[in-house]
Amino acid sequence: MTDSRVVTGISLAGLILFWWAAALLTADPTILPEPGALIAPFLRELASGDLLYHLGQTLVRVAWAFLLAMGLGLALGLAMGRSERLNRWLDPWLVVFLNLPALVLIVLCYLWIGLNETAAILAVTLNKVPNVTTVIREGARAVSPELDAMARVYRMSWWTRLTHVTLPQLAPFIAGAARSGVAVIWKIVLVVEFLGRSSGIGFKIHMYFQLFDVTMVLVYALSFIAIMLAVEWAILQPWERRVRRWRTA
Repeated sequence: MTDSRVVTGISLAGLILFWWAAALLTADPTILPEPGALIAPFLRELASGDLLYHLGQTLVRVAWAFLLAMGLGLALGLAMGRSERLNRWLDPWLVVFLNLPALVLIVLCYLWIGLNETAAILAVTLNKVPNVTTVIREGARAVSPELDAMARVYRMSWWTRLTHVTLPQLAPFIAGAARSGVAVIWKIVLVVEFLGRSSGIGFKIHMYFQLFDVTMVLVYALSFIAIMLAVEWAILQPWERRVRRWRTA
């Protein structure tokens, strides 16, 4: 674990060094400012409260979309993986939504529902549900038939089979879907905010894009990236290692 953290730290330091060298070569802070040039604007936005407010707005949207996408994707994927007949009926729908561009769904939700929170969260959820469904469906297909037979022999209830037999086997697939889900969802949330919200990191990036202010675009973008990296390293990766442990024991 310690070695992994050291490698991660060195890797991030190398990325910052590469950024610093690129900024020196560019020699134009309006195109690419040095890493140190972001500290003062970051502290100013933090002190004013704007950064925390817009971070909070984006995090709320990410959380809602993540919970909805994981819940719907888990239910659909499990049902499709366990029922071949249902899979035949719903697989064409899944393929269509997997290949439907995120931008199209976002625009349609805004046109149909309006420029509001419901449309924003629904657009992000609909973009992620097909991916979660696909991962969980493959996991449901990989569930051990021997354990299923054991559950039937012992006449376990549907709920007991789900919680003690099926879900533990699906845990690695759920963890993988969750990790990829967070990474994709927050990027789509920024696009949703960029196009039609009046708050959030995407909104601020849109505003500073119109002002051609690269420094502030980087301040807001990197602030949220730092939050999502913290979630990834502190929550999702340890959880994934824990649920996969039984496969390597």
